[in-house]
Amino acid sequence: MTQSAAPPLRIRTATVDDVPLILRFIRELAEYERLAHEVVATEELLRETLFGNRAYAEVVIGDVDGEPAGFALFFHNFSTFVGRPGIYLEDLYVRPEMRGRGYGRTLLAHLASLAKQRHCGRVEWAVLTWNEPAIRFYRSLGARPNDQWMIYRLAGDALDALANEA
Repeated sequence: MTQSAAPPLRIRTATVDDVPLILRFIRELAEYERLAHEVVATEELLRETLFGNRAYAEVVIGDVDGEPAGFALFFHNFSTFVGRPGIYLEDLYVRPEMRGRGYGRTLLAHLASLAKQRHCGRVEWAVLTWNEPAIRFYRSLGARPNDQWMIYRLAGDALDALANEA
C-alpha cells in the first residue's frame, strides 16, 4: 500500500479576525521552545501591533482542508551593506500533528518568493541552539548559520535605563 501525498497547504495573509489563532500559535510555539513563561502578548496588543495604524509585522497562515496548520510571522529589516531590505522571520510554526508533510518548507518558500518580489537581499531568522530538528530542517533548505555574528538584546530594565538617558 502506498502512502498518499499530504493535502496541499494553502497560504493566506492573516486578517484581524485571525488574532486569536495567531496568539494560540505563539503560545504553542513558546511551549515547544520551553519559553511559555515569556509570552506576555495579548489579543489586544496583537490587534494593535499587527493590524493597527502602523503594522510592525506581517503574518501568513497555512491552512490544510480549511484547518489552520501553521504560521509565519515576519517583518522587514535592512542591510546597509547590501543596500536592500531583508525579511526577518520571527516565528515559523507548524502544529505537531502536521509536521513532516512539507508544510514548513512551503511556508518558507512563500517567504522566499515574497522576498524576491520585494527585492530583498535575504531572509534571516534565529534558532535555539538545542533545537536540532529545526537546525536539520533549515540546513536541508540550504540555510547556513552565521557564526560570525552574535545576537544581543536590550530589554526590560536595561532598555528602560538606557531610554531614560535620552
